[in-house]
Amino acid sequence: MEPERCLKSNYPIPLRVTLYIIFGVIIILTVCGNLLVTFSVAYFKQLHTPTNYLIFSLAVSDLLLGIIVMFPGMIRFIETCWYFGDFFCKVSISSDITLCSASILNLLFISVDRYYAVCQPLLYRSKISVNVVLILILLCWSFSVLVGFGIIFLKLNILGVEEFYYNHVACEGGCVVFMSGVSSTVSSVINFYLPGIIMLCVYLKIYLVARRQFRSIQNAGCVNSVKTSNTSQTKATKTLAIVIGGFLCFWSPFFVCNIINPFVSYSIPPTFIVTLVWLGFLNSAVNPIIYAFFYSWFRKAFKLLTLQRLWELCLVHSSSVGCHFF
Repeated sequence: MEPERCLKSNYPIPLRVTLYIIFGVIIILTVCGNLLVTFSVAYFKQLHTPTNYLIFSLAVSDLLLGIIVMFPGMIRFIETCWYFGDFFCKVSISSDITLCSASILNLLFISVDRYYAVCQPLLYRSKISVNVVLILILLCWSFSVLVGFGIIFLKLNILGVEEFYYNHVACEGGCVVFMSGVSSTVSSVINFYLPGIIMLCVYLKIYLVARRQFRSIQNAGCVNSVKTSNTSQTKATKTLAIVIGGFLCFWSPFFVCNIINPFVSYSIPPTFIVTLVWLGFLNSAVNPIIYAFFYSWFRKAFKLLTLQRLWELCLVHSSSVGCHFF
Protein backbone atom coordinates (compact mmCIF):
# COMPACT_ATOMS: atom_id res chain seq x y z
CA MET A 1 0.00 0.00 0.00
CA GLU A 2 1.52 3.30 -1.14
CA PRO A 3 1.31 6.33 1.16
CA GLU A 4 -1.09 9.11 0.31
CA ARG A 5 0.17 12.30 -1.27
CA CYS A 6 0.92 15.11 1.17
CA LEU A 7 -1.28 18.18 1.15
CA LYS A 8 0.42 21.16 -0.48
CA SER A 9 -0.20 24.67 0.84
CA ASN A 10 0.02 27.41 -1.76
CA TYR A 11 1.33 30.59 -0.15
CA PRO A 12 0.68 33.93 -1.92
CA ILE A 13 3.48 34.82 -4.34
CA PRO A 14 4.55 37.98 -2.41
CA LEU A 15 4.89 35.91 0.78
CA ARG A 16 6.86 33.20 -1.02
CA VAL A 17 9.24 35.74 -2.55
CA THR A 18 9.74 37.39 0.83
CA LEU A 19 10.46 34.05 2.50
CA TYR A 20 12.92 33.07 -0.23
CA ILE A 21 14.76 36.38 0.24
CA ILE A 22 14.91 36.02 4.06
CA PHE A 23 16.00 32.37 4.01
CA GLY A 24 18.35 33.03 1.09
CA VAL A 25 20.13 35.77 3.03
CA ILE A 26 20.47 33.47 6.07
CA ILE A 27 21.93 30.69 3.91
CA ILE A 28 24.36 33.04 2.12
CA LEU A 29 25.56 34.49 5.45
CA THR A 30 25.98 30.98 6.85
CA VAL A 31 27.92 29.61 3.89
CA CYS A 32 30.10 32.67 3.20
CA GLY A 33 30.81 33.47 6.84
CA ASN A 34 31.80 29.95 7.84
CA LEU A 35 33.71 29.44 4.59
CA LEU A 36 35.79 32.49 5.50
CA VAL A 37 36.42 31.14 9.01
CA THR A 38 37.51 27.71 7.76
CA PHE A 39 39.71 29.18 5.03
CA SER A 40 41.32 31.66 7.44
CA VAL A 41 42.28 28.96 9.94
CA ALA A 42 43.46 26.58 7.21
CA TYR A 43 45.42 29.20 5.25
CA PHE A 44 47.29 31.09 7.99
CA LYS A 45 49.80 28.95 9.88
CA GLN A 46 49.77 31.40 12.78
CA LEU A 47 46.19 30.28 13.47
CA HIS A 48 47.09 26.58 13.70
CA THR A 49 46.39 26.28 17.44
CA PRO A 50 44.32 23.71 19.36
CA THR A 51 41.55 26.21 20.09
CA ASN A 52 41.35 27.37 16.47
CA TYR A 53 41.24 23.77 15.22
CA LEU A 54 38.11 23.30 17.32
CA ILE A 55 36.69 26.55 15.92
CA PHE A 56 37.55 25.24 12.43
CA SER A 57 35.63 22.01 13.13
CA LEU A 58 32.66 24.01 14.43
CA ALA A 59 32.71 26.23 11.34
CA VAL A 60 32.82 23.16 9.07
CA SER A 61 29.66 21.79 10.72
CA ASP A 62 27.92 25.16 10.24
CA LEU A 63 29.14 25.37 6.63
CA LEU A 64 27.85 21.88 5.78
CA LEU A 65 24.57 22.69 7.49
CA GLY A 66 24.09 25.66 5.17
CA ILE A 67 24.86 23.64 2.04
CA ILE A 68 23.37 20.20 2.70
CA VAL A 69 20.47 20.94 5.06
CA MET A 70 19.39 24.58 4.92
CA PHE A 71 19.07 24.96 1.14
CA PRO A 72 16.74 21.99 0.53
CA GLY A 73 15.05 22.77 3.85
CA MET A 74 14.20 26.25 2.56
CA ILE A 75 12.48 24.78 -0.50
CA ARG A 76 10.60 22.23 1.62
CA PHE A 77 9.41 24.92 4.07
CA ILE A 78 8.21 27.40 1.44
CA GLU A 79 6.85 24.97 -1.16
CA THR A 80 5.48 22.64 1.59
CA CYS A 81 6.58 19.66 -0.51
CA TRP A 82 9.76 17.62 -0.82
CA TYR A 83 11.00 17.27 -4.42
CA PHE A 84 14.26 15.37 -3.90
CA GLY A 85 13.13 11.81 -3.23
CA ASP A 86 12.88 9.60 -0.17
CA PHE A 87 16.58 8.67 0.00
CA PHE A 88 17.81 12.25 -0.03
CA CYS A 89 15.11 13.08 2.54
CA LYS A 90 16.75 10.57 4.89
CA VAL A 91 20.19 11.94 4.05
CA SER A 92 19.04 15.50 4.77
CA ILE A 93 17.43 14.59 8.10
CA SER A 94 20.44 12.46 9.08
CA SER A 95 22.79 15.31 8.15
CA ASP A 96 20.72 17.72 10.23
CA ILE A 97 21.03 15.51 13.32
CA THR A 98 24.71 14.78 12.59
CA LEU A 99 25.73 18.42 12.19
CA CYS A 100 23.76 19.58 15.22
CA SER A 101 25.43 16.85 17.29
CA ALA A 102 28.85 17.77 15.88
CA SER A 103 28.29 21.43 16.74
CA ILE A 104 27.46 20.84 20.36
CA LEU A 105 30.27 18.29 20.81
CA ASN A 106 32.74 20.78 19.32
CA LEU A 107 31.43 23.39 21.75
CA LEU A 108 31.80 20.90 24.60
CA PHE A 109 35.45 20.28 23.68
CA ILE A 110 35.99 24.04 23.35
CA SER A 111 34.74 24.47 26.92
CA VAL A 112 37.24 21.82 28.07
CA ASP A 113 39.98 23.66 26.18
CA ARG A 114 39.05 26.91 27.94
CA TYR A 115 38.94 25.16 31.32
CA TYR A 116 42.56 24.06 31.06
CA ALA A 117 43.64 27.41 29.56
CA VAL A 118 42.17 29.42 32.46
CA CYS A 119 42.00 27.04 35.43
CA GLN A 120 45.14 24.97 34.84
CA PRO A 121 47.38 27.05 32.55
CA LEU A 122 50.56 25.19 33.54
CA LEU A 123 49.05 21.90 32.30
CA TYR A 124 47.43 23.38 29.20
CA ARG A 125 50.18 22.61 26.67
CA SER A 126 50.58 19.02 27.90
CA LYS A 127 46.86 18.26 28.19
CA ILE A 128 45.52 20.12 25.13
CA SER A 129 48.01 19.47 22.35
CA VAL A 130 47.29 19.53 18.63
CA ASN A 131 47.25 15.73 18.49
CA VAL A 132 44.79 15.52 21.38
CA VAL A 133 42.48 18.04 19.70
CA LEU A 134 42.61 16.19 16.38
CA ILE A 135 41.64 12.97 18.16
CA LEU A 136 38.74 14.79 19.87
CA ILE A 137 37.58 16.16 16.52
CA LEU A 138 37.72 12.67 14.99
CA LEU A 139 35.70 11.25 17.89
CA CYS A 140 33.24 14.13 17.62
CA TRP A 141 32.50 13.55 13.94
CA SER A 142 32.51 9.75 14.17
CA PHE A 143 29.98 9.77 17.02
CA SER A 144 27.82 12.41 15.30
CA VAL A 145 27.68 10.50 12.00
CA LEU A 146 26.93 7.24 13.82
CA VAL A 147 24.07 8.81 15.77
CA GLY A 148 22.68 10.97 12.96
CA PHE A 149 22.59 8.37 10.22
CA GLY A 150 21.99 5.39 12.50
CA ILE A 151 18.85 6.77 14.10
CA ILE A 152 17.23 7.49 10.71
CA PHE A 153 18.41 4.68 8.43
CA LEU A 154 17.87 2.03 11.13
CA LYS A 155 14.45 3.61 11.81
CA LEU A 156 15.18 3.96 15.52
CA ASN A 157 13.28 7.27 15.49
CA ILE A 158 9.96 5.48 14.91
CA LEU A 159 10.69 2.41 17.02
CA GLY A 160 7.46 1.38 18.76
CA VAL A 161 5.22 3.82 16.84
CA GLU A 162 5.61 2.43 13.31
CA GLU A 163 1.88 1.97 12.79
CA PHE A 164 1.05 5.52 13.82
CA TYR A 165 3.83 6.91 11.63
CA TYR A 166 2.84 5.07 8.45
CA ASN A 167 -0.89 5.70 8.97
CA HIS A 168 -0.86 9.34 10.04
CA VAL A 169 2.51 10.93 9.21
CA ALA A 170 4.21 9.33 6.20
CA CYS A 171 3.02 10.63 2.86
CA GLU A 172 4.33 10.95 -0.69
CA GLY A 173 6.08 14.27 -1.19
CA GLY A 174 6.65 14.79 2.54
CA CYS A 175 9.88 14.88 4.53
CA VAL A 176 9.54 15.43 8.26
CA VAL A 177 11.62 14.50 11.28
CA PHE A 178 9.37 12.23 13.32
CA MET A 179 10.42 10.93 16.73
CA SER A 180 8.76 8.60 19.19
CA GLY A 181 8.63 9.64 22.83
CA VAL A 182 11.58 7.45 23.75
CA SER A 183 13.77 8.37 20.77
CA SER A 184 13.11 12.11 21.10
CA THR A 185 13.91 12.05 24.83
CA VAL A 186 17.06 9.92 24.51
CA SER A 187 18.43 11.81 21.48
CA SER A 188 17.69 15.22 23.03
CA VAL A 189 19.34 14.30 26.32
CA ILE A 190 22.44 12.81 24.66
CA ASN A 191 22.84 15.42 21.89
CA PHE A 192 21.77 18.59 23.69
CA TYR A 193 20.79 18.62 27.35
CA LEU A 194 23.65 16.59 28.83
CA PRO A 195 26.43 18.40 26.87
CA GLY A 196 24.69 21.72 27.52
CA ILE A 197 24.60 21.16 31.28
CA ILE A 198 28.26 20.06 31.28
CA MET A 199 29.27 23.19 29.35
CA LEU A 200 27.36 25.48 31.72
CA CYS A 201 29.01 23.80 34.72
CA VAL A 202 32.46 24.08 33.14
CA TYR A 203 32.03 27.78 32.36
CA LEU A 204 30.67 28.42 35.85
CA LYS A 205 33.81 26.76 37.22
CA ILE A 206 35.97 28.88 34.90
CA TYR A 207 34.21 32.04 36.06
CA LEU A 208 34.65 31.20 39.75
CA VAL A 209 38.33 30.26 39.32
CA ALA A 210 39.09 33.36 37.23
CA ARG A 211 37.36 35.55 39.79
CA ARG A 212 39.31 33.95 42.66
CA GLN A 213 42.59 34.30 40.77
CA PHE A 214 41.96 37.96 40.06
CA ARG A 215 41.22 38.68 43.71
CA SER A 216 44.41 36.88 44.78
CA ILE A 217 46.46 38.85 42.26
CA GLN A 218 44.80 42.09 43.34
CA ASN A 219 45.62 41.42 46.97
CA ALA A 220 49.23 40.70 45.99
CA GLY A 221 49.44 44.10 44.29
CA CYS A 222 50.59 42.92 40.86
CA VAL A 223 47.46 43.31 38.78
CA ASN A 224 48.94 45.13 35.81
CA SER A 225 51.62 42.60 34.89
CA VAL A 226 49.36 39.56 35.16
CA LYS A 227 46.45 41.38 33.54
CA THR A 228 48.53 42.01 30.45
CA SER A 229 49.63 38.38 30.15
CA ASN A 230 46.12 36.98 30.64
CA THR A 231 44.20 39.37 28.38
CA SER A 232 44.16 37.12 25.30
CA GLN A 233 43.06 34.01 27.22
CA THR A 234 40.32 35.92 29.02
CA LYS A 235 39.04 37.49 25.82
CA ALA A 236 39.05 34.15 23.98
CA THR A 237 37.17 32.52 26.84
CA LYS A 238 34.53 35.26 26.90
CA THR A 239 34.09 35.07 23.13
CA LEU A 240 33.67 31.30 23.13
CA ALA A 241 31.28 31.57 26.08
CA ILE A 242 29.15 33.89 23.93
CA VAL A 243 29.26 31.34 21.09
CA ILE A 244 28.15 28.55 23.44
CA GLY A 245 25.48 30.73 25.02
CA GLY A 246 24.18 31.64 21.58
CA PHE A 247 23.97 27.98 20.56
CA LEU A 248 22.01 27.06 23.69
CA CYS A 249 19.63 30.02 23.30
CA PHE A 250 18.95 29.42 19.60
CA TRP A 251 18.41 25.66 19.93
CA SER A 252 16.71 25.36 23.35
CA PRO A 253 13.16 26.17 22.09
CA PHE A 254 13.32 23.37 19.52
CA PHE A 255 14.68 20.76 21.92
CA VAL A 256 12.04 21.64 24.52
CA CYS A 257 9.30 21.09 21.92
CA ASN A 258 11.09 18.00 20.61
CA ILE A 259 10.70 16.31 24.01
CA ILE A 260 7.18 17.61 24.73
CA ASN A 261 5.57 16.93 21.33
CA PRO A 262 5.31 13.09 21.53
CA PHE A 263 3.71 13.33 24.99
CA VAL A 264 1.01 15.77 23.87
CA SER A 265 -0.08 13.53 20.96
CA TYR A 266 2.00 15.53 18.45
CA SER A 267 -0.37 18.47 18.81
CA ILE A 268 2.30 21.14 18.28
CA PRO A 269 1.82 22.51 14.71
CA PRO A 270 4.52 21.24 12.31
CA THR A 271 5.01 24.76 10.93
CA PHE A 272 5.84 26.01 14.42
CA ILE A 273 8.40 23.24 14.93
CA VAL A 274 10.02 23.96 11.55
CA THR A 275 10.19 27.64 12.52
CA LEU A 276 12.05 26.67 15.71
CA VAL A 277 14.43 24.54 13.62
CA TRP A 278 15.21 27.58 11.48
CA LEU A 279 15.76 29.61 14.63
CA GLY A 280 18.43 27.04 15.46
CA PHE A 281 19.84 27.27 11.94
CA LEU A 282 20.18 31.01 12.40
CA ASN A 283 22.87 30.29 15.00
CA SER A 284 25.14 29.00 12.23
CA ALA A 285 24.92 32.38 10.49
CA VAL A 286 25.53 34.31 13.72
CA ASN A 287 28.74 32.52 14.78
CA PRO A 288 31.02 34.14 12.13
CA ILE A 289 29.56 37.54 13.08
CA ILE A 290 30.56 36.88 16.69
CA TYR A 291 34.08 36.00 15.54
CA ALA A 292 34.23 39.21 13.46
CA PHE A 293 33.26 41.36 16.45
CA PHE A 294 35.41 39.72 19.12
CA TYR A 295 38.38 38.08 17.36
CA SER A 296 41.08 40.41 16.05
CA TRP A 297 42.72 37.50 14.18
CA PHE A 298 39.51 36.94 12.22
CA ARG A 299 39.32 40.59 11.15
CA LYS A 300 43.02 40.63 10.22
CA ALA A 301 42.66 37.39 8.25
CA PHE A 302 39.67 38.82 6.39
CA LYS A 303 41.61 41.98 5.49
CA LEU A 304 44.66 40.01 4.37
CA LEU A 305 42.58 37.65 2.23
CA THR A 306 40.70 40.59 0.69
CA LEU A 307 43.89 42.55 -0.06
CA GLN A 308 45.55 39.45 -1.50
CA ARG A 309 42.58 38.86 -3.78
CA LEU A 310 42.61 42.49 -4.90
CA TRP A 311 46.36 42.25 -5.58
CA GLU A 312 45.89 39.12 -7.68
CA LEU A 313 43.15 40.81 -9.70
CA CYS A 314 45.35 43.82 -10.05
CA LEU A 315 48.23 41.75 -11.41
CA VAL A 316 45.92 40.15 -13.98
CA HIS A 317 44.89 43.56 -15.31
CA SER A 318 48.19 45.33 -14.66
CA SER A 319 48.87 45.72 -18.37
CA SER A 320 45.96 48.11 -18.76
CA VAL A 321 45.20 49.43 -15.27
CA GLY A 322 47.48 50.88 -12.62
CA CYS A 323 47.54 49.18 -9.21
CA HIS A 324 47.20 51.54 -6.28
CA PHE A 325 45.88 50.51 -2.85
CA PHE A 326 46.90 53.59 -0.89
